[in-house]
This record gives sequence, structure tokens and C-alpha cells, in this order.
Amino acid sequence: MLKLGDTAPSFELISDTGDAVRLDDFKGKRVIVYFYPKADTPGCTKQACAIQDIGPQIEDAGVTVIGISPDPPEKLAKFRAKYGLGFILASDPEHKAAEAYGAWGEKSMYGKTYTGIVRSHAAIDENGKIVAIKNKVKPLETAKLWEVWKES
Repeated sequence: MLKLGDTAPSFELISDTGDAVRLDDFKGKRVIVYFYPKADTPGCTKQACAIQDIGPQIEDAGVTVIGISPDPPEKLAKFRAKYGLGFILASDPEHKAAEAYGAWGEKSMYGKTYTGIVRSHAAIDENGKIVAIKNKVKPLETAKLWEVWKES
């Protein structure tokens, strides 16, 4: 399990635009990585739109946001367009990044247990170190994560 001060696990995924997204490309920058189960579902939409609503504040703090789900890039592109999302959406169909961040695990719904994305987020500083991380977050919590840098 990742903890504060750990080096953030590297990943390379495909974005909603079809471009490669590598965490290593953001060295020297502040990054929020968040994991959500499925694009265009109520909780995931609430989470993404809450982030979008404070986009200028996040940008002013010099933070890049990367939302990650197992959805294919085409579905992510539709999700971005539908809600006018101004941050990166990346596809993790094999859930390798999710596993590395502890965001893949056992869940239950209506009495059935299954494995899937556990809504999670992490804040990564300019040196690639984790400065905040939490699993099992509520959809509106991720929008407040940028505040770890608010004072700086």
C-alpha cells in the first residue's frame, strides 16, 4: 500500500484523444491522479464535474489532473465532450495503474462481491512523491485534493 512520501508509481496509458499519457512526462509538476469506476455514471460524473467546476483554481495552483478508468478511449472522449471536461482522461483497461495505486480491489453491490475500481485519488508533488493519497473516496472529495498545495 502506498503512503505519504513514497515515489508515485509510473504509468503509461492511452488518453481520450488517443495520445500516450505518462506520469513521467509531468516530472517537475504537481499532479492529481484519480481513479473512477465508469465514465458517464452518476457518481463518476459528479466527481468529474466537481473537478471541472474548480478548474481555474486548480490551474492557478499549477496542478495537472489525470482521471483514470478502465473505459476505452472512445468512451472517455464522449464523456469529456458531454461535460466539457478540461483535464486528461486516461484508459486503464488492464487496471495496472489502478493496482499500483491500490485503486483495484474487492467491492460489493446489492449483496454481490466483485473486483473493480475503488474510487481513489493521489496528489503527487514536483519530485514525484505522494503528498496525499486516499482510497474509497466520495465523489466530491477529489475536487478538494488540490488544496494540499493551496498554501504554497
